[in-house]
Amino acid sequence: MQTRVEKFTSLQMLSKQAAEYISKIITQEINKKGWCTVVLSGGKTPQLTYEYLSRPEYAGNILWEHVHLFWGDERCVPPEDPLSNFNMVNTALLSKTTIPSDNIYPVQAKPEAAEQAARAYEEEIKDFFLVRGGEDLPCFDLMLLGMGTDGHTASLFPGDSILDEKQRLVCAVCAPDTIEPQRRITLTLPAINNTGRVLFLVSGREKKGVVEKILDNRKKAARFYPAARVVPRENLVWFINESNE
Repeated sequence: MQTRVEKFTSLQMLSKQAAEYISKIITQEINKKGWCTVVLSGGKTPQLTYEYLSRPEYAGNILWEHVHLFWGDERCVPPEDPLSNFNMVNTALLSKTTIPSDNIYPVQAKPEAAEQAARAYEEEIKDFFLVRGGEDLPCFDLMLLGMGTDGHTASLFPGDSILDEKQRLVCAVCAPDTIEPQRRITLTLPAINNTGRVLFLVSGREKKGVVEKILDNRKKAARFYPAARVVPRENLVWFINESNE
């Protein structure tokens, strides 16, 4: 695995470079095999990246009919809820592109049926790759991830037993009491680490210490921070905004 780290002085600069990187990878994969899978991240940091990606200079050069979009995690709220990761991505990107609705794979997350939703999403992912002659363990081309101040990524939180999951690709989890909504659906490390490339988008000075510990000694940091356990098949890229935005 190759690791690349780029630091920026503003969220705007990070987001523009991220849009360029994502567009480049999508085009490479489509040229190589005819289609590309991208796993999207929720949260505040990637929103501006999606807005950049929706602009004509990027969106206009992407063959959206060959792009398939999945989600790394989702909160158990209705899709129109302001807290929904799908809602944020739809507003910032999907509604402004020509991507076919059949190429969009949101998590059908309901708090009263979180476990069923997790299993259904896992089967949907497996079926997608099975139809395309994929491996037993699905391999996404590109995954976007964020990181919290506690080192969590997707909805994998410190101390959760789900960090030791070896078989399931998608699980229902509960976030800590201080985070709302608690009930969530998340990809697990087996799914995340079988991805070709992972792009971390991290913004804020309050996360600097955690990032430094992960980059300095990933194995040691993995005892405390789930983000340190992310080890994709090919490339791990960190785009870090060190300003206080």
